[in-house]
Amino acid sequence: MTGMNFRDPSDLDTLDDFLDEEGIREEVTLRAIKSVIALQLRQAMTERKMTLSAMAAEMDTSRAQLNRVLDPEEFNVTLETLSRAAKVVGRGLKVELV
Repeated sequence: MTGMNFRDPSDLDTLDDFLDEEGIREEVTLRAIKSVIALQLRQAMTERKMTLSAMAAEMDTSRAQLNRVLDPEEFNVTLETLSRAAKVVGRGLKVELV
């Protein structure tokens, strides 16, 4: 790994400080949120013993679209789609400005 400069972690007060310095805080936060939502939906599906096909049918969408919803690396998913997925598993979706 030549050419990489590693910093002493004691130079940073918080992870947020590091992410801000690197200019990636918003992106990392959004990726983490999507990953958590995808995980929660998968867990709720497991608890309800729902297959992908059954979930997609109840959402009135395709399995391909549901796979995008459940993929933690896929970010091109609308709030409306996430909300429908949450409703099917008996949950809600909460979005707020902070």
